[in-house]
Amino acid sequence: MDGKGGATVLRRVLVVAVWVAVANAASGQTLLETARERASDLRLASYATSHQVERMATDADFRAAVWKAIERMGITKLCLEVYRGGHTVPPEQLIQVRDWLLERNISVVGGIATVPGGDVGVRQEGPLGWFNWQNEKTQRDLERIIRASAPIFDTFIVDDFLCTGDVSAESEQAKGDHSWGQYRRELLTELAQSIFLRPAREVHPGITMIVKYPQWYDRFHLFGYDTVTFPRLFDQVWVGTETRGRNTQRFGFVQPYEGFVNYRWLAGIAGEKIGGAWFDHGDCAEHDFLDQAYTSVLAGAPELVFFNLGDVVAGHPDHAKVANQFGRLADLAAFVREHPVTGVPAYKPPNSDPAGDMYLMDFLGMLGIPLVPVHEFPHDAPVIFLPAQAAADPKLYDHVKKARARGRHLILTTNLLIAWPQGRELASVVGIDPDFASAPLRPTYRTEDGDIEIDLESPIEITPRTGDVVCADGARQLLLLRTAGNVSLLNTHTYSQADFDAVGEVLLCPRPLGLLSLDERALTTFRTAFAGGTPPAFSGPACVTYHPFADASRGDCVLQNFNDRAVEVSLTLAHDGVRRTFTIPPRERCLLYTSDAADEEDSVDLGGRRIIKKKISIKDKIHKT
Repeated sequence: MDGKGGATVLRRVLVVAVWVAVANAASGQTLLETARERASDLRLASYATSHQVERMATDADFRAAVWKAIERMGITKLCLEVYRGGHTVPPEQLIQVRDWLLERNISVVGGIATVPGGDVGVRQEGPLGWFNWQNEKTQRDLERIIRASAPIFDTFIVDDFLCTGDVSAESEQAKGDHSWGQYRRELLTELAQSIFLRPAREVHPGITMIVKYPQWYDRFHLFGYDTVTFPRLFDQVWVGTETRGRNTQRFGFVQPYEGFVNYRWLAGIAGEKIGGAWFDHGDCAEHDFLDQAYTSVLAGAPELVFFNLGDVVAGHPDHAKVANQFGRLADLAAFVREHPVTGVPAYKPPNSDPAGDMYLMDFLGMLGIPLVPVHEFPHDAPVIFLPAQAAADPKLYDHVKKARARGRHLILTTNLLIAWPQGRELASVVGIDPDFASAPLRPTYRTEDGDIEIDLESPIEITPRTGDVVCADGARQLLLLRTAGNVSLLNTHTYSQADFDAVGEVLLCPRPLGLLSLDERALTTFRTAFAGGTPPAFSGPACVTYHPFADASRGDCVLQNFNDRAVEVSLTLAHDGVRRTFTIPPRERCLLYTSDAADEEDSVDLGGRRIIKKKISIKDKIHKT
């Protein structure tokens, strides 16, 4: 009420802002000083490999370069690796570098990359340079290194090589009747305790032991990364979000959304033990490194670890962007902690096999579908995505029956119906003959700009209905997506072992997918299905991700444009139902939020701090500033 007794009317408007670089020097502080003040919101760290640690101990010029990089990038924590590939750093050098950093108020963590080299351990028989963990020499040598280095550090991380693909006679005999995946998970669960955890805690009671997962979440179960036992045994869980360049073969055609999926899924499993996100410079052109930072923060990471220190010292085109936008990243991290990104739950139980839905969540996320992976069945969600991974839940049939009785909208994949014994019952719900099999093929989807190839899991021939998304294989009309009532069926194929073998890939996406070339008509149908049959809030081209925050009724969200061109998008806010259209520049991201302040007033604080430096009215087009 105002002084005259009249009601004060607050006008809610939509505010759109592009994050732009604003130098920290404007505040009169160095980035390192600012980073120390904001460490509770977001910490920046880096990881020094064993050779880099040794060089810091012996080369004064390199130490000076390291310190300049620490100041330039606002790094307040450094991980010092004790061993990698046959190279072990002497304890006296570890202590020397540790103390040099601690004297400068830089936190220190020990680390190890468990890869063979020299006379340490036994290399596996298999396509990658990992250990044969079944061999006693490997076990003995690694335990010796842990016992020697654990007393030096209060916290210690095991880098992402706690896995094996060994197929030697020794391992095959130990495997017995188990699958390779089950054998490897059981083996490394035991060795995590006998080689790392027990010895480290014996020589340094109270030490914090961290396991770091790589980013290839749909292959963990095959090579020994148990997502049930490791989070229970270790004190903390760190997560790889290293997606790199999405259009190159070098590190796989990994989509940026994969970093979000991997972190959020493991965060759900690890709970309060979840820690930092870890990404690297490899195969990162301009924008790719910064993209990894924002995606990690949107997933909820309180700490970003840059691999590796040598690359940080050498420099990258995105370093200045990360440094200049550190305040934005820290503000966003603080806000996400209180208002997590939300969306459609995608059910992947721990250690579940993806069949032909491998990494499907990453590609759907790149279609502007706000998927959030979960490891437990999301009973209360109004819309639930059930890919093949969900078949690992022995109670899935009961869950689905109850969900349907409650009127939940289910999106199923053909891979789930094939892998799940009771799955074929649901085929008739969408009018599909249940007698179909996995027979991946690549028909065409016709757009105004030409035909594109789409990977289907099964040649399900149909008479198209209104709303179907259909591909053509000669005269045959093949189903890609259909919704009938509260059930949608998605007939996609991503990757099988044959796809990996064809290009010699083991872990990462072996080839691009035509899904990312779908036109607006198909994208709208996809997004409508994932909105439970209602008009989707977001529309725009593919390769723009949509991250709504927990208070979805306000419409607050982040959009990221991963295209190398400006794109026009539109968004409907729930509070007023008005659809607004605007432009996002190439490789930019924008925050949209609703405000009770007038357009002319200062931008709204989020999470207690102002995120936006420049506010632009929705009626204006956004241009890079």
